[in-house]
Amino acid sequence: MNANIHISRSQIDRFCHRWQVSELALFGSVVREDFGPDSDVDVLVQFQPQARHTLLDMARMEAELRQIFGRDVDLVERSAIEQSRNHFRRRAVLQSAESIHAA
Repeated sequence: MNANIHISRSQIDRFCHRWQVSELALFGSVVREDFGPDSDVDVLVQFQPQARHTLLDMARMEAELRQIFGRDVDLVERSAIEQSRNHFRRRAVLQSAESIHAA
């Protein structure tokens, strides 16, 4: 688990089960030393193949994660990063991501 923020394993597991998340990872400042009291939490999710979510679902997931982490959250799908044309960002996110849940 990441040392920069308290993470409730049971809350994350319930969240992932409910939303059909196969992997949830943190990236950005939350996994670096520059994480501070005003930092948000960048969350990378990969969904199970059968999962189908709308933009409203994504907003609900982000709100739920805000409650779990007690901070603002930026929620990003792994597939969006993998398909990004910005190879610097893609590499930075994927190399720094720390998985906190994998099904």
